[in-house]
Amino acid sequence: FANPEDQLKAKDKLLANLGKDYNVALNLLSQTPNWLLSIGAKPMYLGLDLRGGVHFLLQVDMKAALDKAAESSVGDFRQTMRREKMNYFGISREGQTVKVKFETTDEANKARTLLSKSYPDLTYETTGSGKDVTLTASMSPPAQKRIQEFALKQNLQTLHNRINELGVAEPIVQQQGIDRIVVQLPGVQDTAKAKEILGRTATLEIRMVDEEKTDFATLEKAANGQVPFGDELYKDREGRPILVKKSVVLTGDRITDAGPGVDQRNGGSVVNVTLDGRGAGIFKNVTRENVGKRMAILLIEKGNTEVITAPVINEEIGGGRVQISGMANVQESTDIALLLRAGALAAPMEIIEERTVGPSMGEENIKRGVHSTLWGFAAIAVMMIVYYMAFGGVSVLALGVNLLLLVAVLSMLQATLTLPGLAAIALALGMAIDANVLINERIREELRNGNTPQASIHAGYDRAFDTILDSNVTTMIAGLALFMFGTGPIKGFAVVHVLGILTSMFSAILVSRAIVNLIYGYKRKIDKLAIGQIYKA
Repeated sequence: FANPEDQLKAKDKLLANLGKDYNVALNLLSQTPNWLLSIGAKPMYLGLDLRGGVHFLLQVDMKAALDKAAESSVGDFRQTMRREKMNYFGISREGQTVKVKFETTDEANKARTLLSKSYPDLTYETTGSGKDVTLTASMSPPAQKRIQEFALKQNLQTLHNRINELGVAEPIVQQQGIDRIVVQLPGVQDTAKAKEILGRTATLEIRMVDEEKTDFATLEKAANGQVPFGDELYKDREGRPILVKKSVVLTGDRITDAGPGVDQRNGGSVVNVTLDGRGAGIFKNVTRENVGKRMAILLIEKGNTEVITAPVINEEIGGGRVQISGMANVQESTDIALLLRAGALAAPMEIIEERTVGPSMGEENIKRGVHSTLWGFAAIAVMMIVYYMAFGGVSVLALGVNLLLLVAVLSMLQATLTLPGLAAIALALGMAIDANVLINERIREELRNGNTPQASIHAGYDRAFDTILDSNVTTMIAGLALFMFGTGPIKGFAVVHVLGILTSMFSAILVSRAIVNLIYGYKRKIDKLAIGQIYKA
């Protein structure tokens, strides 16, 4: 296609005619000439403001992260007390606290001693008397902070994984503040798809179906709120109620790989899942011990839990490879496989800001940035040649080498060039020519003092070096500080700024000196230098 707009129109027409069973992928082909690719030349990556793309600001729901941790504590408490054969008649979560009910104070105190040793991050309080004693466990402030930091870190990693699955080149995923994440996806055309993938919080759980409670009367009571102890009521994709046990056999954390596939028996869409070593062992043991029973595979997304499929276990399943059927179409199996492969979000997120930069706007930014850099280069060239004559021409040649070197280094390092980066290139040109001005003025000063042209050139470069080095080092320190503490565009500016300092020192000192030596060196007898007007006191 000639442009991304035509590509998007073609995508819409293909989806309208082919239906949801087909997936249309949008790809961009590099315009780099083949001869450059053949010699190993790499294109320069462009940032969001130059290439076009989408910018998201996501808010992490820290309350949900704490609620999830408290819900996890409920299961841990239940398992620990059952293992120690402790008597209790109720356990529940209220907000971010866990409450366990006992019939005696002695039983509550024993449980408090046991749980405080097993889970020291929680604070415990015993209330009530007689046959209604409650042990309340709450998260301490340090524990809450640690859970929130982990949730943010886990979400950052998961977003990185998901974006890598989308195939976006040079994305930006970074923390902003204590509970926000910035995501920039240069070159992304299908923004709706990117938003859907980033925001989804799908997780997978495998549980056993309660085979003893499948009669109509029990299911009807469960639908009216009388769910049997130890069970939870869900519905499958056909709307039928099903009771599954609360005990979780496996979660999505044990998945190492997942991909879409086709069921060889009926041609339906499936997800092929590979488990890690521990997950494969657990799955093998569970299937061996429950032959003839049903196993439910649950998909949990945005607070909604749905039983995707509940097949009967016909035999022991080893090897760690599981096939999940029940997908509506190829697109759903592809999306779920991507989410399972990338990992689950530790806490849900909400997109609170979205900005889209169109490809045409990015192209206009490139044109303006390049034009401003070229006009700046031309203005510097005219001024230097008029004021310093031949030495001005040498400075302009060195400046051109500096610009080529800077672009080459950015391409080799695969750095992302942004609009502030173009501004840094223009700034680098000014800083590079400043070094040549110092050298030329120093040579003029030596000539005014009566030194020979050769001696003036030698002294001019030698004595200007310290001043050039000091000024560039102090400027580089500022650039490094911007890189270390800046974010997004500021960091992009800092990268080009620091690289520009290094290339400008090389070109201003070494390249210009080499050209001057080529013109005036080899022990040539020179009466005067073409370096402009030299005023003598």
